[in-house]
Amino acid sequence: MAAYINIENISFKYLQKQQINIFEDISFNVNKSEIFYLLGPNGTGKSTMLKCLSGILHIQKGHITLEGKNINSFKHADLAKKIAYVPQSHTSVFPFLVREIVVMGRSPHISSFSSPKKADIDAAEEAMNTVGVSHIADRPCSNTSGGEWQLVLIARALAQNPEIMLLDEPTSHLDLGNQIKILNVIHNLAAKGLTIITATHFPDHAFIKSNKVAILKDRHLLDIGVSEQVISEQNMKKAYGVDVKIIHIENGIDRKLCVPVLTNSISA
Repeated sequence: MAAYINIENISFKYLQKQQINIFEDISFNVNKSEIFYLLGPNGTGKSTMLKCLSGILHIQKGHITLEGKNINSFKHADLAKKIAYVPQSHTSVFPFLVREIVVMGRSPHISSFSSPKKADIDAAEEAMNTVGVSHIADRPCSNTSGGEWQLVLIARALAQNPEIMLLDEPTSHLDLGNQIKILNVIHNLAAKGLTIITATHFPDHAFIKSNKVAILKDRHLLDIGVSEQVISEQNMKKAYGVDVKIIHIENGIDRKLCVPVLTNSISA
């Protein structure tokens, strides 16, 4: 059976800048309803890759296909009905209500110069219920916390009624409680049939639940596969340049953690 999303030998560079590839000859595939984690240090091109997968940016080499069809052959609105992109948490210039922000996700389903219909309002309400932000629907988005705002962005993407959701660092700058809220939402969405591709700085999150993990380093994939094999002490050292110990927490938790090792003691 062919993969749902297939990435074949893709390369990308910003043409207006120096002619150096951000990444090159990248290949992997993601099956329907899988959770795929993309790891790697800052500046390796994780965010750029998600923008290429969403069609925001265009690769210079290779192919990205969805169910065997090149994503460049989709009309913009049709691709937006298939793929939703959640950027790194940005703030809105205007204090729109949360409800209004989420309804904006319906734009691929609304023709030009038309207003949202009942079906669009209902879809936005369902999206807010799904991620748990209905209680702040009438709050200005400028008055939301970091965790709430990230959930609002996910609700907006979910309102598109996509098949695939791309999330760029969805738990960055969030406290532990909000990180777990976001992870629970991601896992629940995958359980309902969405395909999830997430760029993250937290290898621990891929241990919680993932079908596949890849590490992007020096323009190439350092490794790809299941988390237990890819997130190793050797690969973490290669990727991040620090010693890491992988420990297994039992006592009813039964999960692995990555623990960076301090090589120089700091005295008071």
